[in-house]
Amino acid sequence: MAGLADHLRRRIAREGPLTVARYMEEALSHPRYGYYRHRDPLGAAGDFITAPEISQMFGELIGLWCAVVWGALGSPAPVNLVELGPGRGTLMADALRAARRTPQFLAAVAVHLVETSPLLRARQRDALPAAGLEGTPAWHEGFDGVPEGPLLLIANEFFDALPVRQFQRSREGWRERLVDVGPEGDGFRFVLSPPLAGVPLAADALPPGVDGAPEGSVIEVCPAAIALARAIGERVARRGGAALIVDYGHTESAFGETLQAVKGHAFHPVLSDPGEADLTAHVDFAALARAAGGAGARTFGPVDQGEFLERLGLGARAEGLLAKATPEQAAEIRAARRRLAGRKHMGALFKALAITGAGMAPPPGFE
Repeated sequence: MAGLADHLRRRIAREGPLTVARYMEEALSHPRYGYYRHRDPLGAAGDFITAPEISQMFGELIGLWCAVVWGALGSPAPVNLVELGPGRGTLMADALRAARRTPQFLAAVAVHLVETSPLLRARQRDALPAAGLEGTPAWHEGFDGVPEGPLLLIANEFFDALPVRQFQRSREGWRERLVDVGPEGDGFRFVLSPPLAGVPLAADALPPGVDGAPEGSVIEVCPAAIALARAIGERVARRGGAALIVDYGHTESAFGETLQAVKGHAFHPVLSDPGEADLTAHVDFAALARAAGGAGARTFGPVDQGEFLERLGLGARAEGLLAKATPEQAAEIRAARRRLAGRKHMGALFKALAITGAGMAPPPGFE
């Protein structure tokens, strides 16, 4: 997008090269030109497909998970049912429809959606009444806008889009990777900062072995994700509740670079066409767990998405749908189950992490 590229060049001319995190913030969330501000990125016509768009089974199982956890919490009423980055509203709509089996739960929930895109808010506004939601959901720009009270939070493919900082070990020490204007004055390129005294981040955000890392090692840290996990942990520890985070990433903090861009369901150069491609990085689940645990919460997992969904009853739900399916529908249901749970698909790459109050037993899927 020419407008965003021009804006970035002007900002770099004023301030110098940008951190990778600031570049991601501008590319994804600029009020006028940001990727999530002006498009619906989901589906065959978009850039990627998430689990709720693959099959209704995903959202239905999450809805039943929420209802069971609500009962384990003592059935608080009201309870804030929150989704971070709800996309088209598909997951929440499927979850609420499945939760009709527990009408007391549906009567207790107040739905809160954390969404910055006006276009996607309109999609969500259309989707949720069709799911039988009583009352109007509330929209927020950030998690800090969600009112106090017992909490059930869902975050599916949300943390991977939060901006990361990157640091690279050189012969002279650690340097931060930055984004600068290319030598021809048009495109963008990665450059390194002058040597740093150390990595300017809290020790619990870093992988082990930082001091002895070999030359060329890269650290990728997401301060926004750590701060959000800490805020969620503090909230459920103080007011009660649980959060479920499902995303792709790694179970342990480690060195390595995972930042990537996707456009039209294919990988795209990270610094090309800012604002026109999705930017994501693998989620460091260990860092999220440390942050939430440090705020007084208890964490469970991460476990592979496939294992988590099968424990929740994915197989039984698929069989129930197959019993009423046409041959064409049956093929789609079986394919969807493979994509969601198969180890060669989303089943092993994606993980699930639960954050709960300190005294709660393992929630479903994490026993």
